[in-house]
Amino acid sequence: MSQSSAKNDTVLKLGLPAGSLQEATGELFRKAGYKVTFAQRSYYPNIDDPEIQCTLLRAQEMPRYVQDGVLDCGLTGHDWVLENDAKVTELTELVFSKVSRRPVRWVLAVPEDSPIRGPKDLEGKRIATEVVSITRRYLERHGVKAHVEFSWGATEVKPPRLADAIVEVTETGSSLRANNLRIVDELMQSTTRFIANTEALKDPFKKRKMDNIVMMLKGAIAAEGKVGLMMNVPRKSLDSVLKVLPALQTPTISSMSDPDWVDVNTILSEETVRNIVPQLREAGARGIVEYPINKIID
Repeated sequence: MSQSSAKNDTVLKLGLPAGSLQEATGELFRKAGYKVTFAQRSYYPNIDDPEIQCTLLRAQEMPRYVQDGVLDCGLTGHDWVLENDAKVTELTELVFSKVSRRPVRWVLAVPEDSPIRGPKDLEGKRIATEVVSITRRYLERHGVKAHVEFSWGATEVKPPRLADAIVEVTETGSSLRANNLRIVDELMQSTTRFIANTEALKDPFKKRKMDNIVMMLKGAIAAEGKVGLMMNVPRKSLDSVLKVLPALQTPTISSMSDPDWVDVNTILSEETVRNIVPQLREAGARGIVEYPINKIID
């Protein structure tokens, strides 16, 4: 084995999605403990782990490069795995995005005044979309024949002059409404997935590396919107305090040097803190401290 081949075996080739998810992905990795830096006009982000080599790539292309082994693993949408009919392994779902934590939706949309009310009305019509394969399979399920053409972008502006309908991705539907389009049907929902090359998973080093990354990313996502709360509680007030706490898990209760007091530690949603702290104090808790949570690992 050559020196370069040996070196390549100890490096995990990781694909990160370029475009709308790029910054959200970088922030997620940073929360997970990996410092990722995107250099301007470079497709090779820096990461503070010498055993990981990053490549910035369009999410649409990610499944193909992972399937072919050009990359060992990467982050992409489940929709793009299906669109490419890629033979990859989805290690986990990572529910995060640039707008919300809701899945994105691929929907069939038409102009507000269009007579199209359902998939059957698409017979013989022209549909513009970026997910040609998904759209064709949708039409086949409904027994409809229509012309499906690939859209290179700005799909929302194509009806009614360039297309009768579109299949487009949306999170909130605001862009469709802004272009005077209404949703007729939903084809599928999709979330981000961490995908892996099947051969790379057979390599013990690469599999362990991927498993560790997945664990830390999931831990960072699980901690989003959560904070820790610790407080001192008189033993006589413990039951009253515990009734107030909507704990993620059973609160940790520790003895203190004063046998009449205990220390209570728990995790809860950040949005509930302002309402629950006054109740905790009224129930008898003292020395209440809120602290940030970076990761929650099961």
